[in-house]
Amino acid sequence: MKVVTIIGARPQFIKSAPVSIALQSLGIKEFTIHTGQHYDPEMSDVFFEEMHLPQPGVRLDCGNLDHTSMVGKMLLELAPILAREQPDYVLVYGDTNSTLAGALAATKMRIPLVHVEAGLRSFNMDMPEEMNRILTDRMSSLLFTPTNTADKNLQNEGFDTFPVKIVQVGDVMLDALHTFLPQSSYHSSMGELNIFSAPFVLATMHRFENVNDKRRLSQLVEELNNVHYSLMPVWMPMHPSTVKKLKEHGLILKVHQGPPVSYLQMLWALEQCALVLTDSGGLQKEAFFMKRPCITLRNETEWVELLEIGANELFTSNDSNLAKSIERMKSKEINYTFKGYGSGNAALQIVQTLLHHSK
Repeated sequence: MKVVTIIGARPQFIKSAPVSIALQSLGIKEFTIHTGQHYDPEMSDVFFEEMHLPQPGVRLDCGNLDHTSMVGKMLLELAPILAREQPDYVLVYGDTNSTLAGALAATKMRIPLVHVEAGLRSFNMDMPEEMNRILTDRMSSLLFTPTNTADKNLQNEGFDTFPVKIVQVGDVMLDALHTFLPQSSYHSSMGELNIFSAPFVLATMHRFENVNDKRRLSQLVEELNNVHYSLMPVWMPMHPSTVKKLKEHGLILKVHQGPPVSYLQMLWALEQCALVLTDSGGLQKEAFFMKRPCITLRNETEWVELLEIGANELFTSNDSNLAKSIERMKSKEINYTFKGYGSGNAALQIVQTLLHHSK
């Protein structure tokens, strides 16, 4: 059996690592295509190095483009590679432009499509990621879901009547955390070590709806600055698009800042922090896995289970006083025994299903 894996963004490198390990352990050939959606070495190459991911068979140059141009260029460049490689399956992850382009290319060439992290919904069609999820799920032959909620979303959309196999396997990011947490490490590029010696907030921000809307970005900068000076130091590895928009809008973020960090460095920071502020889907779950309270800087989240058990809280565009929200989260008794994301063996279940399905 041969699988072509299409990835291109930081979260996908993390999600694909345990699956690549499982593919290799069961003797399945994997050919990886890196679309170049994240082209900064600090958000791309470092993940292949530290997580020992198989080096891509092909690296495309599809970053730094608008949504439509990026997907179009990926689609044009993926087609001849898939024609040459002739895989049994095309494997995609999550909800990025790389996900959608890989799904379209595989479907046009009648290659069975496998979607890992299927069934998630924000129910916000203004999010590019939402359209990517819905379309990719609809084109897939195999859908691997992480949660009961994801299964219910697919059922509500009629997927029980479609020619597709749906398997709940749990969350591959839990697999990755179990695998790589022992290797987590501090690096001097993150800032002076004494920044992390006292309780601090770990913050990340990169979503389109947060950084491209000047009003929302201004609101979040003001709130983060207030938290940093009045409540608790904030440390924030800076996404390139966030840095660009801060400069463009003349906004000054006064928290501790650092460059994008590797996965092992982020796990280390998670272990040290008191609380997480983020608009990242993956980091919301990693905070829960590490038993850290989280506030999500969005109007909604796909990971509704975390809201239901009180491990996560939204800070929406209509909210104010982020410091007060942090104080409330810190005082909560949170149920960290929730098992809704599986037991950390999602990757092996995915690969075993592929083997069985191909017979």
